[in-house]
Amino acid sequence: MTRASDTQGGPVTLSKDGLPDWLEPVVRAAETIEPLQLSRFLPPENGSGRQSAVLILFGEGERGPELLLMERAGSLRSHAGQPSFPGGALDPEDGDPQDEGPLRAALREAEEETGLDPSGVQLFGVLPRLYIPVSGFVVTPVLGWWRKPSPVGVVDPNETARVFTVPVADLTDPAHRVTAVHPRGHSGPAFLVESALVWGFTAGVIDRLLHFAGWERPWDRGKQVPLDWHA
Repeated sequence: MTRASDTQGGPVTLSKDGLPDWLEPVVRAAETIEPLQLSRFLPPENGSGRQSAVLILFGEGERGPELLLMERAGSLRSHAGQPSFPGGALDPEDGDPQDEGPLRAALREAEEETGLDPSGVQLFGVLPRLYIPVSGFVVTPVLGWWRKPSPVGVVDPNETARVFTVPVADLTDPAHRVTAVHPRGHSGPAFLVESALVWGFTAGVIDRLLHFAGWERPWDRGKQVPLDWHA
């Protein structure tokens, strides 16, 4: 089967062939999770919203399974300094938003933001489309396996402050789990990892993935931190 690794116009497909056994719970979760189990913010029924995609890339490091994240530049007008998955809006050349467009966009944006070599990535699933009300983005989370790791780092410091990986073991460690409290009173799951507070959309998706993959460990939801937390 053709692997989803060509962002230059060739076919972009999903493949579960040859995935490591430890990813099987994530594969099952992607196949069974319902939209409202992932988030209460779903795309508007009228079809409005800007189509976008993020790459949820699983690799395997010295401490086992890990996720690729990046921290947005502090000078950006939106989401400044916020850790996130690589990703962004679909371009016209990405193709049909209802077909392979999100797959292309996820790989293209990851390459542009982190220097990731997409030829080493095997896409194996997508999660239900979600909505970010504050920005109006309709986001397709695309799941990938870092089959052949490549060097990554900041490509454009005006866009990205740093690129880093987080061991899944740290994300599931109850000591690293907190509830982030927004100044307006909103709250949600968050992670204190790699000297960063991962919160918002990214943390919400990670939280649900850990839960439905059966990797979640009991943690103290009463432990709260403000969004301006610093290590």
